[in-house]
Amino acid sequence: MAAASLRFSRGLLFLIPILGCLGQDACHRPVSPDLQYSQVREEAKRGDLDAALGDVKRARQQYSGKDIGLAWRFRVLNAHILVLRGSNSEALQLLDEDLPAFLATSETAVRKEFVTGLANDFLQHFEAAEANLGKAEALARSRHPDLLADIEQSRGQLEMDRGKYSEAEADFQAALAAAREQKQPFLEVTALGALGNAAMAEEHFDAAVDWFKEALKLARSIGMPSAIARALGSMGWSSFQLGDFEGALSLYQQGVDLSQRSGLVADRIYWLTGVAESQFALRNYAAAEDVIQQALGLAQNQDDKRILVECLNDISVLMLGTGRVGLAQKYNEDAVEIERRGLDLSGVLNTTKMVTARIKSAHREFEPAGHLFEEIINDSKSDQASRWEAQAHLAKMYEDENLPSKAEKEFTHSLQTIQTARTSIHEEEFRLSFLSSSISFYGDYVDFLISQGRSLDALKVAELCRARTLEEGLGVSAQAEKVALRNFRPEQIARRLKATLLFYWVGEKQSHLWAVAPAKTMHLTLPAANQIDPLVKSYREALLALRDPLETGDTVGQKLYSMLVEPAKSAISQGLGVVLLPDGSLYGLNFETLIVPGPKPHYWIEDVTVTTASSLTLLASAAARPVPREKRMFLVGDTVSPNADFPPLPQAGAEMQSIEKYFPKPRLAVLSGTGATPAAYLASKPEQFAYLHFVTHGTASRARPLESAVVLSKEKDEDSYKLYAREIVKRRLSAYLVTISACDGAGTRAFSGEGLVGLSWAFLRAGAHNVIGALWEVSDASTPRLMDMLYDGLNRGQDPAAALRAAKLSLLHSDSAFKKPYYWAPFQLYSGS
Repeated sequence: MAAASLRFSRGLLFLIPILGCLGQDACHRPVSPDLQYSQVREEAKRGDLDAALGDVKRARQQYSGKDIGLAWRFRVLNAHILVLRGSNSEALQLLDEDLPAFLATSETAVRKEFVTGLANDFLQHFEAAEANLGKAEALARSRHPDLLADIEQSRGQLEMDRGKYSEAEADFQAALAAAREQKQPFLEVTALGALGNAAMAEEHFDAAVDWFKEALKLARSIGMPSAIARALGSMGWSSFQLGDFEGALSLYQQGVDLSQRSGLVADRIYWLTGVAESQFALRNYAAAEDVIQQALGLAQNQDDKRILVECLNDISVLMLGTGRVGLAQKYNEDAVEIERRGLDLSGVLNTTKMVTARIKSAHREFEPAGHLFEEIINDSKSDQASRWEAQAHLAKMYEDENLPSKAEKEFTHSLQTIQTARTSIHEEEFRLSFLSSSISFYGDYVDFLISQGRSLDALKVAELCRARTLEEGLGVSAQAEKVALRNFRPEQIARRLKATLLFYWVGEKQSHLWAVAPAKTMHLTLPAANQIDPLVKSYREALLALRDPLETGDTVGQKLYSMLVEPAKSAISQGLGVVLLPDGSLYGLNFETLIVPGPKPHYWIEDVTVTTASSLTLLASAAARPVPREKRMFLVGDTVSPNADFPPLPQAGAEMQSIEKYFPKPRLAVLSGTGATPAAYLASKPEQFAYLHFVTHGTASRARPLESAVVLSKEKDEDSYKLYAREIVKRRLSAYLVTISACDGAGTRAFSGEGLVGLSWAFLRAGAHNVIGALWEVSDASTPRLMDMLYDGLNRGQDPAAALRAAKLSLLHSDSAFKKPYYWAPFQLYSGS
């Protein structure tokens, strides 16, 4: 949705401090007014704003007419709480009166200017806010230096709102140092959150997540629900920008719930719009619309017009995305009117402009739309996400105008901008998800090239976003990739591998299949994702329910074969292997289980030997990998159960014994029992072995795939028993084959361009040439038999793909229950470099 619209304001309410102390004497003398003041302040810190507002109003009434100084102290605190609630105009009305002369240099005077500055800042009266904070700072320096850190923080907030991010960061660093020196953990939390916001504004999203994590940890330790909500919501925003929509949705929802309990209406609106954006990105359009309408209703009752503009922009984008251009225009006109009247200066203008341009383009008003897109592209204040989005929409507009050369130029610029943004991300986990936020633009480019009759160029563009993180980890340099793409000859890869390559692109409007045979490449158009995905889900559920589709007459397997494979049947020669390069939901589908309809229905595995790969670039850069002369095996398993979640595997010992017989003692190393710990694995120099085999439990983390793990025995005197994917990738391997005889070894979450990321991906990333991993839970009863047959085939000189297929067929052709796909189909062979 309108992601760029939220860039400078999401999470900024993190920065509003409650000034740290009541004055040097007030912090130590437990007199009644100070206790009252302290209680209200603590309620506000905890985020219990309804209670704080009620108590402060009662205190004001109590001291009104009796003690002017106390009445003003509570009056200023009342205004501060109103600012926290987003009622900035009401706060200014409350403070629109001069202080009595005897309070002119008091702490209350500092607070009054400070709160007035905050309210003016959030109402985007920046010059007035600057004047207020200047007065507060001057008075604090001369009379109340203990309040300077809070004012530094608020000045940083103002610099953020004015787009001066380096100045803001300096202010926040100063506030953080002061908070730590003065041992003020509340101010430390807000400073940490502020630094996260500054990092977001400068598009350093992985750094922002680190700041928010630190703020979250401290906020939880001292019991600050409102700060916890803001940290979670802000982490959601960063996760969204990094393409992790599922993670963002969870974080945003936690922010919504905590903000609602704390009475933080403005914060709640921000996180609701984040929930809507995430649902939209996940294609849950009805859910997105319900949530954004809820946020819009709340925003219409807020003083802060930027919140309202953001909601209007988001709902406009949703309407455009679902084909309701008229409604999009209605909401967009409301946002434009607010900005025309100068009621919002928050920096979301480019988002409103983007929506306006898209609407004009939809109405074929190409000239004004083009001017607006160009303004965004050329605006030095535009973030990279806004720039690549404008470039891609401009390209689509040129395509609609039948100006193909201009369209291609802008598509190319868009992809270059996306790549520039990606290179600024340093954390591998964040790079994995990044392309999810821009994959639709690659899809638009692919569709454009197909429409121009340039199917090979379209395949090249599709390849551009495949397995980038994996390639970088394996040392495929950018220069090598450019050379490979410049000399793009996919048929050469097919000839060298003696296989047909089936390269899939699952798109929202239409999907594509390139069938690359040794002699030629064929392009085929397939149905859109909304037709493919439900069938894949249904068929997978049937297999996991222990059904045998051949016996039950389930037609879904035949439909998928007819949809995904049969169009390319002429390109698949008997005796040649098949290398699958899946996309989207197809990563979770075992194609071998698809049902060939005639002459007698049978599983596709009867006809072909299948390998799964990540990218053509990796296949092209891979040298022929002969079977290693010295077949050294590192066998790990039959571990001691670490807890009830991972009970003993009764057949683990038998599986290990069946494998050991294929490797003579000098070429076999075994870790088992209490000795099979993560530390022991890492210390055993796994890089020296040609074969690695794990017989144990496995876990797959959907939220954080690099937290997927092989479950081993506990370390002595420690609770550690998991060998994490993030640890696996750090230990370089040259293994010919790694076999993960564990549940969900392939992972459970597919990332745009990268595929399933879990243990199999981690071993490929570490340098393994081939990895066998499971798509779902594996059976402890059938797996030892399958693995015995696998190594029997390898011992007889078969390559891993042929040996695995033969092992599967041995179960399929048996008279036991193991002939059902549930038992033989989870294991897939993934080819690396």
